[in-house]
Amino acid sequence: MKRILVPTDFSEHAEDALKVAAQIAKKNNAEIILLHMLELPHQMSDAITGGASIPETMLFMKKANETLDEISNRPYLDDIEVLEIVKMDKPIHGITQISQEYGVDLIVMGSHGSSGIDELLIGSNTEKVVRNSETPILVIKKDISNFSASNIVFASDFSEETKQPFEKLLKFSKLFDSKLHLVNICTPNSFKPTHEAEHTIKKFVSEFGLTNYETYIYNDTNIEKGIINFSNSINADVIAMCTHGRTGFAHFFNGSISEGLVNHAVKPVLTFKI
Repeated sequence: MKRILVPTDFSEHAEDALKVAAQIAKKNNAEIILLHMLELPHQMSDAITGGASIPETMLFMKKANETLDEISNRPYLDDIEVLEIVKMDKPIHGITQISQEYGVDLIVMGSHGSSGIDELLIGSNTEKVVRNSETPILVIKKDISNFSASNIVFASDFSEETKQPFEKLLKFSKLFDSKLHLVNICTPNSFKPTHEAEHTIKKFVSEFGLTNYETYIYNDTNIEKGIINFSNSINADVIAMCTHGRTGFAHFFNGSISEGLVNHAVKPVLTFKI
């Protein structure tokens, strides 16, 4: 792991993510890219296009750069190479572009989560990035002074399409010498006999030569609740999931378990796009 991208809006949640990124960077001698997306009001963007309001734009840029400088000098970032970037763009576009341009290995983002009407109509920038990013994303929901990934839950249906994302998880787990807890959540709407579920997981595992792992079948009313309840029951450090990156009407009607976990789980959530 060479580069970790941390988008920041200068909030407390973004700082929680940066503190975790710093711990990972020190463990792996990685560089941190600290990115602030400057999303100007529409009226100012229109004015800039017309050649006006340049002083106002420069003022926003100057203030953002000053704040990044201040953050980069925090003690927990000592001995870490930090690259500061201020970019004018919508968050999802800018984060994706920077991630690709700099060959980022991991994005670490903070999230306050959302629920109810806010979740339905608005969603969070973190949720949108999770839906679209090809780069693995670690979502942090609270201040973690001593980040650990000793026990990682990987919840999956263990289908063929999850094999490639799982290989990325294996690379991440090797950095922390993690034990993997592979779980299939069984619900009334996705019922599968135990012997079938066990056979699917056993066949999946046999292709990777795993040693430090356990497998489970866990029953609950729905998949999201099952993942959260199971993770709590074994005191997991991180929840890992694949996301399909649904958009448009498919996303509206089907939703996404990964995005639901980003909103509702307290534990860190690590996502890999299929």
